[in-house]
Parts: sequence; C-alpha cells; structure tokens
Amino acid sequence: MNLAAATNESLAEMSNVLIYSAMAVYTLAFLAHIAEWVLGSRSKVGRTAAALTTPSAGKVQVRTGQRGGGTAVLDQPKVVTRSASGARDVPDGPGAAGGDEQGDLYGRIAISLTTLAFLVQAAGVVARALSVQRAPWGNMYEFSITFSTVAVGAYLGFLLARKNVRWMGLLLVATVLLDLGVATTWLYTESDQLVPALHSYWLWIHVSTAIFCGAVFYLGAVATLLYLFRDAYENKLEAGGTPSGFARSVLERLPAAATLDKFAYRVNAAIFPLWTFTIIAGAIWAGEAWGRYWGWDAKEVWSFITWVAYAAYLHARATAGWKGRKAAYVALAAFACWLFNYYGVNIFVNSLHSYAGV
Repeated sequence: MNLAAATNESLAEMSNVLIYSAMAVYTLAFLAHIAEWVLGSRSKVGRTAAALTTPSAGKVQVRTGQRGGGTAVLDQPKVVTRSASGARDVPDGPGAAGGDEQGDLYGRIAISLTTLAFLVQAAGVVARALSVQRAPWGNMYEFSITFSTVAVGAYLGFLLARKNVRWMGLLLVATVLLDLGVATTWLYTESDQLVPALHSYWLWIHVSTAIFCGAVFYLGAVATLLYLFRDAYENKLEAGGTPSGFARSVLERLPAAATLDKFAYRVNAAIFPLWTFTIIAGAIWAGEAWGRYWGWDAKEVWSFITWVAYAAYLHARATAGWKGRKAAYVALAAFACWLFNYYGVNIFVNSLHSYAGV
C-alpha cells in the first residue's frame, strides 16, 4: 500500500470517528433540549394561556398613580380573529424555556452542544471529501451526512441572525440523529471514486444546491407541521374548548400559528428559485454526460414533480381561498415528494442516477 492510499484510508477512518462523535454530542444536545422543555416554567405558560382565553368577566385590577391609591380595571387580552385563516392576532409563546431562567439555561446549553456537534460533523464531511479527493456527496451515505450538516447549519444561521427559531431545536436534533443513524447503519459505503459521468464540475454545482434546497425545505416543513398543531390549538381555544395539560404546556410555548405560517412560507419562497436552478443545472449536466438534457428518468421526473408541488404551494398562498391549513397540506405534500425523490427513487426505483450505489 503506497503512502497516498494509506493517507486516504486514514482520512476515511477519521471521518467515521468524527461522524460517530457528532452523533454522541447531538445526543447530549437532544437531552438538553428535553430538559429545556420539561424544566421550563409551566406555571408561566399556564398564566399566558389563561390571559388569552379567560372571558372579560374576569378583570385585572392595576394600581394607578392617582392620589388615594385608586385602581383601574383592565380587560384580559382576547383572541382577535381576522378574515384570513391562520391570521389571528395572537402573541407568540414564550419559547421552549417558558420564560424560566432554568429552562433558558438548558436551552443555551443545548444550542452550544448543537453548535459543537455541527462543527464535528462538518469536519467529518470534510475528512470524507479529502479521503476520496472529490465532492463528498457521491452516494446516499455521503449525501445524508452532508444534508443533515447543512440543515443544522441553516438552523444555526437563523439563530445567528437573531431569528426566533429555538423552538425548532428539539425536533431538528432528533431528526438529525435519525438521519445519521440510518446513514451509518444502512447506507454506509466505503470511500471510492466515482464513475466517469460524475467527474464534472457540475457535481459541485448541481448536488450542492440540491442538498441546500432540501435542508431549507426541511426547516420549512417542520414549521408547517408545527403550524398545523398550533392552529388546531388556537381553534380549540377560540371555540371555548379546554385543551389537555400537555397541549397547553407544549403548544402555548410555540410562536403563534400566523408566525409559524409566515416563517414556512418565507423560507419555501426564498429557496424555490434555487430549486428551479438545481433542476436546470441537472439538465445541463445530463446533456454533457448522456447527450440529452431530459430523458424522463425517475429522478428527473420526481424532481419536476417536487418543483410543481412547491409551485402549487406558492400559488396557493397567493390565492385568497388557499391560505392557512389548505396551503400547509400542499407544502407538506411537496416536501414528501422531495423525500421520495431522495430515498424512494434511489432505493426502490431503477434509475440512471443509481449508478453511484447507496
């Protein structure tokens, strides 16, 4: 074995160690996120829920600065509904920590651990790339570890930009652990070189944009799913229903349904043009590699179906009758198409894009 081969093998082994180390740190972050939710102040959350739902018969007396120590009577806040679905004038919840200092401490620990895990995982992806001296997404294993790295990076980027997305941390870390577990258990492939068709600069352009689009679409899907739960919760409150204690403790801490809906729409709308570019770049690469730009291969078909689904979602949001829950269902269906395009087509469908193996 020559020196170069030995070095590449060492780098591949280092990549594996770093990925497993990242999984261990993500596990600690997952536990810290759970502690944030469990140890956060439920009493404060309960008071917030009561302020939103108690009829105006219950009054709050507030001391005024008038001589004689008089009091002014204020109505409790009410839920105000607007004409559009999902557009209630409801304040955002206090977050996973529930406004509690102890819960917030665990939340900050969780973010610190998530950041550390992200850096370790990113180092593992780089080590994998160095071991094969190419882009580290030539098979499903490499795509998976890179995809979850980018998803966490996008989440941390939103936090760095001071966006209120910490509520997403628990679900994100849980799914990243699931992604890495599947990748290391069933999708692992030894480092190897690619077939000649993949030796192109379009590998860096086309696949990297596909990974980034999928990561951001995933964040939008998480927000959309939570929007559906929060919207149902607000509907129940508005109708005078009494949600369970668990629902009050969890859902009342999330941003309002309108906030979640707006976040999901903005990230999906922002990334949709890049997904369009991804399909165009793939077509150009296909023209160079196979001599045709479009051949209705399974991967090409499902990429186009995903594009149509997200285009339908964006169109639905621009149409007055398709806002709120109806549009959210379309958004989740669109992300389901993206997931099938990745897992389903690669594993269950014979495709020209399967030459790299799993």
